[in-house]
Amino acid sequence: MNTVEQNILFWGLGLDDLDAKRIQAAVPGCTLRNWPESALPGDADMNEETPFLIWIPMRVWERQDAAGRAAILEWEPPQKVLLLDPGGEADLEAFIDMGFLTVLRRPLAEAKICDTMRKAGEVHSLYEDIMRMTREIALEREILSRKTDYLLFLNRFMARVSESLNPATIVATARKDLAELLPVSAAQGIFWQEMGKGYMESEIFLAFHEDAAVQEQWIELLLGSARRLSGAKVESYQLTYLMDADAVAQGADLTPRDGRLFLLPLKAGGRSFGCLALLTGEEMRLTRQQRDVLNSAVNHLGLALKNALLYREVKLRADHDGLTRIYNRHYFDERIVEELSRAQRYGQDISLLILDLDHFKAVNDTHGHQAGDTVLKDVGQLLQDTLRSTDFAARYGGEEFCVILPHTGQAQAMLLAERLRAKVQALRFSCEGRDFSVTASIGVSSLSPGGFSRSVDLVREADRALYAAKDQGRNRVCLAGECLAGAGREEAAG
Repeated sequence: MNTVEQNILFWGLGLDDLDAKRIQAAVPGCTLRNWPESALPGDADMNEETPFLIWIPMRVWERQDAAGRAAILEWEPPQKVLLLDPGGEADLEAFIDMGFLTVLRRPLAEAKICDTMRKAGEVHSLYEDIMRMTREIALEREILSRKTDYLLFLNRFMARVSESLNPATIVATARKDLAELLPVSAAQGIFWQEMGKGYMESEIFLAFHEDAAVQEQWIELLLGSARRLSGAKVESYQLTYLMDADAVAQGADLTPRDGRLFLLPLKAGGRSFGCLALLTGEEMRLTRQQRDVLNSAVNHLGLALKNALLYREVKLRADHDGLTRIYNRHYFDERIVEELSRAQRYGQDISLLILDLDHFKAVNDTHGHQAGDTVLKDVGQLLQDTLRSTDFAARYGGEEFCVILPHTGQAQAMLLAERLRAKVQALRFSCEGRDFSVTASIGVSSLSPGGFSRSVDLVREADRALYAAKDQGRNRVCLAGECLAGAGREEAAG
């Protein structure tokens, strides 16, 4: 909330009185202008005042015709929140793609409203950063527009690379546009983030090549460029293929050769964060004017790419746990509802694991919180390394982790849970010369087509199984309904 001013203006489009009161109670000092459904605002109203958020009940949205919905979605920069009636269904991904910030289910809970405000504040801050950077770019564009045909090229180039917030799309667009200046046959790049102590993590955007040897040459070339420019050692890297047709000229030879290769550092705020590799179809030497225009284009490309990477980072931060770098509890709560709905809709199995590290307080008390953080990070990494791409892992809170297993019955879920338990037990840690290890208790619940239907049941059953595992001695896996002990945290607390 610290990124959003306290005197906030909200619009409601036909909100119920109860919803309006709950919003105002959750955000003290806000002003809520609730428009009646029979007289919704228009573009003229939007020009007079700019609300921070627009709250739209599903019933109001469904009564709008195509033109009315389009008009609402075009209102910028206010963000929109869709309010679902109890028991109502909505395709969250579809509404997010339309431009909605999120979808909340009524009755509105204060925690959900506050979490929405937090997310809106982050997006708002990012929007302000984007607009500020766009104004800076626009100012430079105005100066450059007085120059030659090369500068007209720069205007087109800057506009195009600023159209997207997807780094891969920006790189592919840059290749196509730079081909007007040079015979560029391929554009590839590497971006990095320094992690401290002389290490960095990198992401390589590589044009797909069927020849593994050529691909390996590019990887080594880009990693070497990153090491030279950053002065740090690459601890790990992620490879993203540029599958866009614009990323490579048709029939291009992608073999990196001297005389055809230009390595261009990308900077923001005076610091290098990446390197763009341009491959030309023929050997060439640039004129001074070509070098100046190319450097100017790359400077603006650096701003656009840094902007895109910042946007992606903020979005990831909103959904991910800062310590373990896997998804957080908030995103889990949304995802379990989506996955359960999908499993029921298509008649598929779904399972849930809740993993809790045994006696974790003793780790912090004995070895310190830094050692405890290391344990949590390594367990989070273990989950990412072990699970399938279709599985979903999240930090549920403290030393607890949840794993959603789509298309997975209880037998497969139990096998995976036992594998995770064994891998956690096999982890080894060291702190100030003292070695130690940890164990985990895991509760498993599964839903088959025609089984219980509410997400809270799946979580509650896994939670009870987890506490049964703890009651039976810890460092074990228990399946919901098959363990004799364990009442779950709610009953145990009572």
